[in-house]
Amino acid sequence: MKAMLAVAAGLLLAATSAHAERVTELNGRHVQLHPDKEHAAGFGQSRNNSLSYHNGPVIHQAKVIPIFWGSSATWGTSGSPSALAQHIINFFAQFGTNPEYNVITQYYDHGGSVQPSTLTTTYVIDNSAPPTNASDAAVQGEVTKIASLAGVDGTAIYEVFLPPSSYASYGTATSCGGPHLQFCAYHSNMNVLGLDVKYSSMPYPSCGGCQWTGFTDAQNFDHFSSHETREAVTDPDGTAWFDRSGNEADDKCAWSPAPFIVNGFGYQYEWSNLNSGCVKSR
Repeated sequence: MKAMLAVAAGLLLAATSAHAERVTELNGRHVQLHPDKEHAAGFGQSRNNSLSYHNGPVIHQAKVIPIFWGSSATWGTSGSPSALAQHIINFFAQFGTNPEYNVITQYYDHGGSVQPSTLTTTYVIDNSAPPTNASDAAVQGEVTKIASLAGVDGTAIYEVFLPPSSYASYGTATSCGGPHLQFCAYHSNMNVLGLDVKYSSMPYPSCGGCQWTGFTDAQNFDHFSSHETREAVTDPDGTAWFDRSGNEADDKCAWSPAPFIVNGFGYQYEWSNLNSGCVKSR
């Protein structure tokens, strides 16, 4: 979604059992609430306006640094990732050069277009215990710690994956496990040592509102990773690509059409201005 503050945020909203107002304010940022899965198709029919460019930057050749925060029971260790962590690492290793990522190469800024990229060659497993309520401030603190140790990279998206014992919160809104489920994941940005650092909060998809039928936990993480990564690339600061309702590219296709699997990895459809609709790939 379009950021209304200096810090950008794009939230992948939970497919909840309750209907909510379509657009609300969340701590000054426009947030689009998603109806339940049964009504997702009808919701998607109304999103027929294309993305517009608002003069801000995109990330031309992005990187992703997955940060697995929590116990070895979930993520393994730095020398021996768990099967779940390894799946997520493998997802990013192929995502930036595949057709599902290639859809966003149509988007650009004044310096050129988004390019295919090898998204990740590294990862971090931090076996310290995250708080049960991993607030945005807590996630920022974890990103700052890792980025400061490894070297701050303004072209990277630091994606913080949380264990099932924690939930993410942004103001009063929470992810799975929290008291006020409104989102499944989000991306944002902040200043670290004078650089504009992009990050995302990736809470565990431990509830039905953040799961797709037939998807494993790993594939649900893929689904949200595809959404937040592409939005962080095409609208990193909330000043580049979004439509007149404030929706970023992946918001326009969230949950409808149905998420899908390619080569064992989960994805959602992506909005294409070239096709005036949601597409799987390009």
